[in-house]
Amino acid sequence: MTVLTPAQQFLINGESGGSISPLDRGFAYGDGVFRTLRVDAGMPDAWDLHYNKLANDCRRLGISCPAANLLLTDIRRVFLPTETAVAKIVITRGIGVRGYAINPSTESTRVVIKTPLPDYPELNFVKGVKLHLCDLRLACQPLLAGIKHLNRLENIMARMEWNDPKIVDGLLLDEKGNVIECTMSNLFARFKNELVTPDLTQCGVEGITRQRILQASAQLNLLARVVDITLPQLLLADEIIICNSLFGAWQVKEVGGIFWEEQSLAMQFREILQAKHASN
Repeated sequence: MTVLTPAQQFLINGESGGSISPLDRGFAYGDGVFRTLRVDAGMPDAWDLHYNKLANDCRRLGISCPAANLLLTDIRRVFLPTETAVAKIVITRGIGVRGYAINPSTESTRVVIKTPLPDYPELNFVKGVKLHLCDLRLACQPLLAGIKHLNRLENIMARMEWNDPKIVDGLLLDEKGNVIECTMSNLFARFKNELVTPDLTQCGVEGITRQRILQASAQLNLLARVVDITLPQLLLADEIIICNSLFGAWQVKEVGGIFWEEQSLAMQFREILQAKHASN
């Protein structure tokens, strides 16, 4: 097996130094899916959950998903066994001809990319984060809802709305005014002992950390529910957290001119997630 040098940060279909064809449907149409996850000591965190989500997203789009062992082999070639970094796995439908029609015999393209773990400010973990309330509204499309597909133009346009470094993420609503997610994270709100997260059956991305927090909520004696929630309802929450696979969970300290005092829910969920990782 060829070992990559530190300068080689990606594999395309298991090969280093390759390139994506301009005829690849992922490049031409955003016809594909991806996952972003943390890798510690050469092993991806919560791998079974990430792979199952990747395979499910591929299935919903009718894309052939590479076997888990094949992707793990790619990851082990790209990542040193001692390093902590970020893996991005991209699966596209593969090379096709011009036009939207799909050739059923097209072979999917797989890409594994390594990037450094972001250097998050310690204050994000200790004091919480500020959110921008985005003007952009997410369009509803149930056939794509929940899927982490390659067309992320809504997120890009939303992220262009601010350049204040004190703002960590942007809160996104749908066209009906329901809270959905943030540009790079999912969201939870606590009302006393009830923990709610927005319904994502019409739009939005179902993140793995969202799934893990829903499953772990009982450990904190919280009743977890998936609900429709409007912005005015959200702003009445006792506590709000955002989450993703890289930073775990952060408390929201400000959004829409409303402020929250420091609380412990995000820290408690980070501890649960870290303990689960250590036991794997």
